[in-house]
Amino acid sequence: MLKRLCDYFEEVLGALILSIMLVVTFANVVTRYLITYPLAFTEEITISMFVWIVLLGTSIAFRRNAHLAMTFFYDLMPRSLKKLCFIISTAVSLTFFALLGWLGALQVLDEWELGVTSDALAIPTCIYSSAIPVFSAIIIIRILQAARITLREKAY
Repeated sequence: MLKRLCDYFEEVLGALILSIMLVVTFANVVTRYLITYPLAFTEEITISMFVWIVLLGTSIAFRRNAHLAMTFFYDLMPRSLKKLCFIISTAVSLTFFALLGWLGALQVLDEWELGVTSDALAIPTCIYSSAIPVFSAIIIIRILQAARITLREKAY
């Protein structure tokens, strides 16, 4: 059961976030047309959660090995060169998301220390920004899992 939850963590969390976005956006549309006064906070929540959804989708794509790739030249390479290119691309991806996570963590710390709050809800913006380092760490884990499987099965 726990393994199944770990395998589909991103899908479950993404469905939950998407449901919240749907309810909040629907409430905004209803209030805009019924009382002609839109809810200002809905845009803030929806935009922040959209970033979360994108990061979760990235994690899913790496886990399924379904991210975008241009493979025309890669397919023409000999197996040993394919393995080298795979290792390099995995290292570049890991470096990118490690850097994104690090910079996201610095942003969260800065927002926390400065006491930055959101415009509409006046809650700490570090709550929204904390998704960047957390989801970057999840993406790194998924990249490593996919790379391990690819190298073990020699599917590069």
